[in-house]
Amino acid sequence: MDDVNLESKLFMIELSPSAISEIQRLRTRYASPESFFRLQVAPGGCAGLAYITKFDTETAPNDLIFNCNGIQVAIDPQTANYLNELTIDFSEDLMGGSFRFHNPIAKKSCDCGGSFSINES
Repeated sequence: MDDVNLESKLFMIELSPSAISEIQRLRTRYASPESFFRLQVAPGGCAGLAYITKFDTETAPNDLIFNCNGIQVAIDPQTANYLNELTIDFSEDLMGGSFRFHNPIAKKSCDCGGSFSINES
């Protein structure tokens, strides 16, 4: 992954009300109540970079921890470069439900919305 400069602006992630409800539902169903929501970006997906979401109970010393409407979100510093001003939504359709990522730095996204690219080529 290439680094993206955040410049010196305030880092922000927004969770929609439906994303908050789904994260809370999943945490009570599958994870310990003390767990937090980890958001990562890794190489992969059809566009080059894939979003990874999971519950975690341990933080690394350099993790960034945010409180988004009562949801503790952990992000590693390298991933943070790709996620400033990200909005996460959750929606359901006939194929099931999934998180939708609205990333202002993404130049391309795959149709499923699970991966993106910061390069226009």
